[in-house]
Amino acid sequence: MASIRLRYQQSKGASDNQAEGRISIQITHKSRTRTINTGYGLLPDEWDRRRERPVIPDDPSRFATVAACRETIMLDLSRIKRIITVLEASSPDYTVDEIFDAYRIFMLDYSLFSFMTSQISLLRHRRRMRTAETYVAALRSFSRFRGGRDIMLDALTQEVVIGYEDYLRDRGLTPNTTSFYMRILRAVYNRAVERGGIEQKSPFRKVYTGVDHTRKRALPLVDIRRISRLSLASTPHLEYARDIFMLSFYMRGMSLIDMAYLRKSDLRDGYVAYRRRKTGQKLCVAWTHEMQSIVDKYPSATSPYLLPVFRSGGSDSYAAYRNVSYRINRSLKQISVMIGSRSAITLYCARHSWASIAQTKNIPISVISAGMGHASESTTRIYLASLDTSVVDRANSVIIKSVF
Repeated sequence: MASIRLRYQQSKGASDNQAEGRISIQITHKSRTRTINTGYGLLPDEWDRRRERPVIPDDPSRFATVAACRETIMLDLSRIKRIITVLEASSPDYTVDEIFDAYRIFMLDYSLFSFMTSQISLLRHRRRMRTAETYVAALRSFSRFRGGRDIMLDALTQEVVIGYEDYLRDRGLTPNTTSFYMRILRAVYNRAVERGGIEQKSPFRKVYTGVDHTRKRALPLVDIRRISRLSLASTPHLEYARDIFMLSFYMRGMSLIDMAYLRKSDLRDGYVAYRRRKTGQKLCVAWTHEMQSIVDKYPSATSPYLLPVFRSGGSDSYAAYRNVSYRINRSLKQISVMIGSRSAITLYCARHSWASIAQTKNIPISVISAGMGHASESTTRIYLASLDTSVVDRANSVIIKSVF
């Protein structure tokens, strides 16, 4: 079996104890040796040559440096031992070069920054753009916490995670926002565990990863009526935002990303069939004259899309979608002032409002959940198996009629 030793090499020409020596890891197997430089340096009196490890320094100002060096070295030794164990089990004739190469690959693949970047690329490839955006936001936040310094995933300890949570709280972030970042990092960590790259050490056990109840973003029916009845012909950008908002509401709170990519071919036999980009769940919505009247206001013979989100001749890229979303939400804020709403209206309010108004109409929770496509909820999964879509369509009809 391969042997591992730590080596300390004092700086050449150094005649005192004020020059740092370099520490390396020496791996020997089958009479061949490879050396890994740790990148750390310690003073001669901070190194125990007999026991081959760092020692606590007399100078308190050096304690943090020595402690960090010791922790990193112990992690490196643990990684190499794990690699050797795997090679012993899978390839008894392994060489010292294979140990060295496996270590280098691990250090490249399983740093948090590089592994998270690869996950973001994978999400984009799968066209899960919104999820990719949240991962980018989490990565940037954690990078700011670390001062731009990367960290290996197996070095993501409870202490590091708790320190990150404290960092977020000190900046005034709400529990839901800190939990949002923690859940993303935990998902990335668990994915690395699933791939066999690191061992599960549950570093997120002592931080908050739940979801607090927040102020409802649902609008009352009276506000929905006011929005639908606004005379906005003289302000096309506001009329357009209002129409998209009402379309989302009429279509059971359909998200803008799902509306944007609906194609004309998705409308057949009085129904629009689509898959939610967030969950992949297939949904059908009965097409009504209220929906058609809005679509008729924005005709396009050349566009393949059903709804007026991407303009004719414009780009249908995700960047274009984000720009449209920003402009719509900015216009909706103006509309919220026009109707005297106490809070700013966004497109997401349409989804909350549909669910809230449905509940006031005594529509069963199971029907509401099915209509919104909450496939991830256990109660929704139970009812979706046997729920006839006509029940949801009748519920949607009741809600749309109540607006007029």
